[in-house]
Amino acid sequence: MSLKMLITNPVKKFASCVIFDLDGTLINTDRAISDVLKNFIVKKYGKLWDGRETSKVVGKTPLEAAAAVVEEYELPCTSEEFLEESNQLLSNHWGKIKPLPGANRLINHFREHGIPMALASNSPRSFIEQKLSNHQGWKESFSAIVSLDEVKAGKPSPDIFLEAAKQLNVEPSNCLVIEDSIPGVTAGKAAGMAVVAVPSIPKQSHLFTMADEVINSLFDLRPELWCLPPFDDWIEETLPIDSWHIGGPVIKGFGRGSKVLGIPTANLSPEGYSDRLSEYPSGVYFGWAGLSKSGIYKMVMSIGWNPYFNNSEKTIEPWLLHEFKDDFYGEELRLVVVGYIRPEANFPSLESLIAKIHDDRRVAEKALELPIYLEHKDDPYLTSSLAVK
Repeated sequence: MSLKMLITNPVKKFASCVIFDLDGTLINTDRAISDVLKNFIVKKYGKLWDGRETSKVVGKTPLEAAAAVVEEYELPCTSEEFLEESNQLLSNHWGKIKPLPGANRLINHFREHGIPMALASNSPRSFIEQKLSNHQGWKESFSAIVSLDEVKAGKPSPDIFLEAAKQLNVEPSNCLVIEDSIPGVTAGKAAGMAVVAVPSIPKQSHLFTMADEVINSLFDLRPELWCLPPFDDWIEETLPIDSWHIGGPVIKGFGRGSKVLGIPTANLSPEGYSDRLSEYPSGVYFGWAGLSKSGIYKMVMSIGWNPYFNNSEKTIEPWLLHEFKDDFYGEELRLVVVGYIRPEANFPSLESLIAKIHDDRRVAEKALELPIYLEHKDDPYLTSSLAVK
């Protein structure tokens, strides 16, 4: 690591290995559980699953999570009975759960640099095996996998992390834990380890006061802060990502783009796209935009809650980098998202927010001239008469 890098990014703590949580940290388990239990509770108990229990179950052991759901919804069954029935339903989905954005990149990076990795999960071993089965190369990347049934107590007890360090043959103080839940962070700190929190529940970063660092997503982890090999895949202030599509008719937004910010955004309705938006962390992205009646343009966009304005729902707000004479409400807009710029952030003033948005435009416009991004301008989705949803 260069002296310049050390000055720019002062090291927080030395780490020689990395211990990952699984659910909510590397894979999008929360979405799968919500989809399955929503149908199960409605059909069997006539209760409407509205997600209000989410904050009470994240990071808990399966039995603790079941108890929280039974209590919250006043279900006429025991925690054990609910757990047994729900596990039978969920077992068919464990092998289909998608990795969270940045998970493959992170695991591949540490594996390629010979950094020892372990997996430490509050799930039983059989569930972990099923969850890993759909992710090629993951299981082989971990030198140790520690499950709930191998220790006396699950998180927030430190047992799982201490056992992982033991199997890695390293001192706990040399381990970096990556976690998404408060019980997991508590366990990691109790084990004497450094902990980076990647909260899986929106708008709860302020609760992770025990963590050594809180980041918005796996895209934002900087290994060099922990004396680990830095990423070398950033290009011109941007991170290339697997391209993805989203589209729909342009709608009226919050009325602040042109009027307040002086930046005309082409807003899309989150209706019908909530599942897709939930897969991607909030932040600033960029790519190409196709308007059905106009053409193809560079674009930069935000996904999230816009902390300065404190949106009540997660939205997508693309800014097409072109001067348009007229509005195009109702016109079909298709986006090919190809790169990531930065996490969503709050700002002390409207002026600083506007300045940052224009800086995002500068970064996106320059990056989209690079071959790795420019080639996506020819994506058939941009000009197809049928939007892929």
